[in-house]
Amino acid sequence: MPNVLRNALALLAGFFLGSAVNMGLVLAGYRLVPPPPGVNPADPASISASIHLFGPQHFLFPFLAHALGTFVGALIAHVLAGSYRRTFAFVIGSLTLAGGIAASFMIPAPAWFIALDLLVAYLPMAWLATRVGCALRPLQTAAPTAPTS
Repeated sequence: MPNVLRNALALLAGFFLGSAVNMGLVLAGYRLVPPPPGVNPADPASISASIHLFGPQHFLFPFLAHALGTFVGALIAHVLAGSYRRTFAFVIGSLTLAGGIAASFMIPAPAWFIALDLLVAYLPMAWLATRVGCALRPLQTAAPTAPTS
C-alpha cells in the first residue's frame, strides 16, 4: 500500500477510534458518577446553570476521556502510519487540543479543570503515544545482508 494512502488511513483511524474512546468514557462517566440531580449533561445550558453543583468527581471522566481518547488516537496513528509516524501522532494531539479549546468556550467548567485539561490531556498524551508506539513498533532498520564468501 502506498505510504500516502497508509498515512491517510492511519490519520482517519486514529481520529475516529480516539473519538470513540473519548465518547465511550464520557458516557461511562455519567453512569459511574451521575451528574447532580436535575442536570442534563447533553445540554450546555443546563450544565451552565448548575455548574456550581458539580464537584471534582464530576470532572474525572471528562479528563480521562480527553486524555485516553487522545492517547489511543495518537497511538493508532503512530503505529499504522507508513512514514512520519510521530508527526501523525501529534496531528491527532493537535486536533483533539483544538476540540478541547473549543469545548472550553462552549461548556462551562472551573478554571482549574480547563487548565489541567488543556495542559495535560492532549499534547502530552500524543507524546506518550509516540513513546509507546516506538516500543510497539520500533523504527525499522535495514535488513542484514547475507555474508559473502
